[in-house]
Amino acid sequence: MWRFSSFIVLILISITKLGAHAHPLVPCFFIFGDSLSDPGNNNRLKTKAKANYRPYGIDIPGRKPTGRFSNGLTAVDVIAEQLGFHRRIPPFSSTKGHDILKGVNYASGAAGIRPETSQHLGDIVSFDKQLRNHQKLISRLNTKLNGSTQAQAHLKKCLYTTIIGSNDYINNYFMPEHYSTGRNYTYDSYANSLISLYRRNLQILYKNGARKVVVFGLGLVGCTLGQVIKNRPHSLCVDDVNIAVLLMNDKLKALVAELNRKNRDAKFTYINLQGMVIGPHNGLFLTKLNCSKIFYWPGHA
Repeated sequence: MWRFSSFIVLILISITKLGAHAHPLVPCFFIFGDSLSDPGNNNRLKTKAKANYRPYGIDIPGRKPTGRFSNGLTAVDVIAEQLGFHRRIPPFSSTKGHDILKGVNYASGAAGIRPETSQHLGDIVSFDKQLRNHQKLISRLNTKLNGSTQAQAHLKKCLYTTIIGSNDYINNYFMPEHYSTGRNYTYDSYANSLISLYRRNLQILYKNGARKVVVFGLGLVGCTLGQVIKNRPHSLCVDDVNIAVLLMNDKLKALVAELNRKNRDAKFTYINLQGMVIGPHNGLFLTKLNCSKIFYWPGHA
């Protein structure tokens, strides 16, 4: 389903423009997001949003579930490999020692930009909590690198990715049985509220040293299995969900442009995920077979 090569190339181009030529291309890689990036941070949480059981992980060496919401590696695992890292970026929940010098993965399955998103599933590490975890790690880096000056110099060389926002729709806005956002916001005002929070979080990242930031747009989550089964069992996609998501992507793209204008010493790169959907045009088909029992309901991201 993922066209890894397309956005890996875009990321490498954005790094090269900043003059990174060492091997690995960057000394450290920090990852924020949801189940598209979660390497197992949810394993120890009291939540339904877990993937530490089969058939997850069946295509990973060892054929054991790791907590990744995938049969194999995630997109950020592949990106790390392409960047030259010999080991996968470890989850924050189990990071220790010198591992922190090469980066940490903070992503949490079902996480959203809004703090209440997916709370009906149990404990979730939302975007703002992931940033707080990052700030805790920076304190540890200050100690390891003998001061904040050295730590900041190190952090400015790192790559940062954020892949988050889908759950704010499928596990919040379009879930009226649990959340009131769908009644209180129009598509436009809800996207504005998400962008306001996203802006604040990216500014926090910048203040904490981030200078190479890759922001992934939302995929067409209206075409995910959970959404189709829940809303349009005889259709390929749920148009209402996709319309809302595309509006969010337009605003997110504008936010990235704004941050580049305001922060000339940094590079924010927007990656478009809209084309990465299930459909006959890319050789992938959605069948009527309901395999969603292995996922947390009604959809996951």
